[in-house]
Amino acid sequence: MIKIWSMKKNEDAAAKKKPKTSAAQIRVQKDLTELDLPPTMKTHFPDPADLLNFTLTITPDEGTRFLLLHISQSNSANNTSGMYKGGAFVFSFAINTNYPHDPPKVKCTQTIYHPNVDLEGNVCLNILREDWKPVLNLNSVMVGLQYLFLEPNADDPLNKEAAQEMSKNRDQFLNNVRASMRGGHIKGTQYDNVLVR
Repeated sequence: MIKIWSMKKNEDAAAKKKPKTSAAQIRVQKDLTELDLPPTMKTHFPDPADLLNFTLTITPDEGTRFLLLHISQSNSANNTSGMYKGGAFVFSFAINTNYPHDPPKVKCTQTIYHPNVDLEGNVCLNILREDWKPVLNLNSVMVGLQYLFLEPNADDPLNKEAAQEMSKNRDQFLNNVRASMRGGHIKGTQYDNVLVR
């Protein structure tokens, strides 16, 4: 009887030491198990025990289902598809304990030339702001991020200079994208080399 009592006491002590799992952690775990990412997106967890902080790498490719839809709906003169192909773009995800009521905080970790990403890495994606709803999940955010590389939106920019260039002079915009992806300077700003080696 004494042995059973001491085993129960040890179990109780171990349970008290183990941190409680928050509702956000449970929801993130559910979202992660339901992820259906294409080969162009990969997650990385620097600390496997911390599911609330991770990175997503997007390597845009013309073979995605979104691009096929885009190509079939656009004429070739306005086609910007594939302009970010060959790059690897890393986004950090920081999820607070109020998730899914609050959206994840997402930032691009590199300085890139994109109308919807500013020079500090902030991302203009409506579901990360005013259109966020708790029914959305991490997969929705990740697909939205990938879509920004297939269909940049000059009508809702964070980088107004890139958006203006995209709207007014598409050829120059494409040249700027290629130069920036190689780590070049554009109008006094140094961009990170994001080309896959």
